[in-house]
Amino acid sequence: MANPIDPATYDFYQSGAPYYTSSSAQGQSRHLDGFLKRLAPGARILELGCGGGRDGAYMAAHGFDVDATDGIPAMVAKANERHDLDARLMQFDELDAQESYDAIWAHACLLHCPREQMPDVAARIHRALKSGGLHYASFKLGDGEGRDLLGRLHNFPGPEWLRALYAQAGFAGVDEAVFAGKGTDGTQRDWMALTLKKGPAPS
Repeated sequence: MANPIDPATYDFYQSGAPYYTSSSAQGQSRHLDGFLKRLAPGARILELGCGGGRDGAYMAAHGFDVDATDGIPAMVAKANERHDLDARLMQFDELDAQESYDAIWAHACLLHCPREQMPDVAARIHRALKSGGLHYASFKLGDGEGRDLLGRLHNFPGPEWLRALYAQAGFAGVDEAVFAGKGTDGTQRDWMALTLKKGPAPS
């Protein structure tokens, strides 16, 4: 694969999957209901970074056609152990679908993608969506790439950086929210969640 996951970040999730999936197993993500309300019944949804499968299971239980993926083998195993998701292994740079999904859900996962790789990943997400398809992503805000107290790589973008990134990839903003949240390392910081709509591909 062209852009393997940062080794320290990979090791954190691969070795900590049993604890991590247990501690985050309860309840769906805070913006998921609002996102699903924008979709037609039975919509085809790609989930990036499915983790232990809680959001994927929630979407499937509500009648959506879910393709759950994660770049960490232990996370995929936990998702399939806990839920009947048929989750599969896929890193962000391995997404090569063309106009295959009505929506792409990426809760708190693209924040681990190195900044230099984000334009390519955003373009891959754009190509994978059907015309007018929706994409959700959430990020910890900051002023540049760095690591948290657990050693995980984060891109720590600012709002304008995110808006420019997605606009360049051909997305139009639908909704965004900034909210306070505590990361796994215990650090309190602002997050940004974006819902975006696929527009024409950039020329």
